[in-house]
Amino acid sequence: MNKITSIVARQRKEGEERLSSRKLVERDSEARLRDQLENNIIKVISGVRRSGKSTLALLLLRGKKFGYVNFDEKELTGVSLDELLSSLREVYGEFDFLLLDEIQNVNGWELWANSLQRRGYRLIITGSNAKLLSKELATHLTGRFLELENYPFSFREFLRFKKFNTDQLEYLKERQGEAKRLLREYLERGGFPEYLVEGLDESYLRTLFDSIVYNDIVKRWKVKNAVKVEDLARYIVSIFGREYSATKLRNTLDLKSTVTVQNYVKYLEEAFIIFSLERFSLKMKEFMKAPKKFYCVDLGLSNAVSTRMSEEFGLRMENAVFLELKRRGFKENRNMFYFRKNDKEVDFLLKEGLEVKELIQVTYASGRDEIEKREIKALIEAGELLNCKNMLLITWDYNEEETLEGRTIKFLPLWKWLIGATSVQ
Repeated sequence: MNKITSIVARQRKEGEERLSSRKLVERDSEARLRDQLENNIIKVISGVRRSGKSTLALLLLRGKKFGYVNFDEKELTGVSLDELLSSLREVYGEFDFLLLDEIQNVNGWELWANSLQRRGYRLIITGSNAKLLSKELATHLTGRFLELENYPFSFREFLRFKKFNTDQLEYLKERQGEAKRLLREYLERGGFPEYLVEGLDESYLRTLFDSIVYNDIVKRWKVKNAVKVEDLARYIVSIFGREYSATKLRNTLDLKSTVTVQNYVKYLEEAFIIFSLERFSLKMKEFMKAPKKFYCVDLGLSNAVSTRMSEEFGLRMENAVFLELKRRGFKENRNMFYFRKNDKEVDFLLKEGLEVKELIQVTYASGRDEIEKREIKALIEAGELLNCKNMLLITWDYNEEETLEGRTIKFLPLWKWLIGATSVQ
């Protein structure tokens, strides 16, 4: 058995062991991909390292005849397609589906994908670099792929991992208390699957952070000043939910230029470790000049490497809402923005075509008396200006619907919104 075949055989055993584990947690995105599994469209699962992309793909292929290759091993990155197929056939025999894991590590992978598709293989591809995947997909696989962004566990998946049943949760006060306790844990520990399922400590997240920064950014983009990239990454994952400009980041971290900052931020975004949200404006000039807000891909990761000195729980709630909106299909800076008029800010503005579909505010409040007037005033004024009647204020524990100044605002607890409930009853 040659070296490539030995690696493929070992990876097959590792994949089978993962599928046989009793610790597997069903992912919400399984159903969507499963419906598309049998067609010839290439399925692409992208996302941050260790978010469970390959496990999701293996779960989809359970019971199917498939081959599996993980290219996160340097011995495989220079292999030829024919040599790889030979080894796959030796290890797996005949197979209909082929899972190519962390494909961005292979130069010319898009040509492989085209060739394999023409040969009749149904492909599932995973990758941890947004630009490499999206650029090559758009150029070479136009109209022949379905892309899914994968994230660490959502709160629903976290509850599933905890074996917490949400049936009739809206009517059981005692169970609601337990749900809120678990939500606090989720906002602290985040949702990286292996970290939670294996019961690992924070050193796992710190090591993961270093791996993303040095392997997916410094090494891939040949960045000379690795320390500055790491400093910027640590800083940004600590300031989620706040407005920041490239100039302010440059001055704070003593970087050479705003162009350097913009490049580093782009690298962090392409590695899926952070996301930037632009301010919505009806005037293009204001839209282009306004500062952005950053969000982190996982609150546990942020907590493990953060440089912040104090904790603002409301901002953690806001970050969780941002990630959930992305899971629900909203794209930052396409149909999801934040909004500010003078000193009044609305956390999320959701668009549908040319219309503003919904305005969402997030606040750490358990009762009506704890909600600041400016939070409500910002919603009402933005609703009037943007002609939006659908307004939501996500709270910690206040659940009501009120009509204020002629406009209806729905107040919904975070735990309830995250599990998909929309009614205040």
